[in-house]
Amino acid sequence: MVAGTGKATPADAVMVELQLGRAPRGEWRVAVRCRYDFPQVIATAPQLVDGSPFPTLHWLTCPFLVEAIDGLESAGGADEWAERLASDPSFAERMLAADAHYRALRTAEGRGCADLCAGVGVAGQQDPLATKCLHAHLAARLAGIDDPVGESLLETVGDACEDSRCGNLTCLREERD
Repeated sequence: MVAGTGKATPADAVMVELQLGRAPRGEWRVAVRCRYDFPQVIATAPQLVDGSPFPTLHWLTCPFLVEAIDGLESAGGADEWAERLASDPSFAERMLAADAHYRALRTAEGRGCADLCAGVGVAGQQDPLATKCLHAHLAARLAGIDDPVGESLLETVGDACEDSRCGNLTCLREERD
């Protein structure tokens, strides 16, 4: 994984739309690139163009990781992490620190705009020790936040595919067009 490069290029915009199956909402930039140089995590502004709040700072775009985390969530993974956060004080302490870091980064990403989501942290949650979206925790960890849930997920699923599947997305689009 490689730190992002700032404003998205037109090629990044096409790739993220292919990865997500839709255009991302609001302003965003590439926060992290995978080993194949494709966007892996995007950072979004805390406010949409119409002024609506958007609480998710880091958005996982890598199809391989999204699929792997989907499987873990379907198997009850979010509940398991919530139980660990409730029963392991040192793990919970790390999560509280990660949540504070996340909130500070989201405020900075707003570049002077009021953070209408200041009351929520990772995955738009008010309670940093609750867990509802493992994708958001993994995205936060890949983006450099010491999120203990994301760190454990990274150890479980790895940080990238082995087959550069996003390169195939581009080929499929070219064939379709």
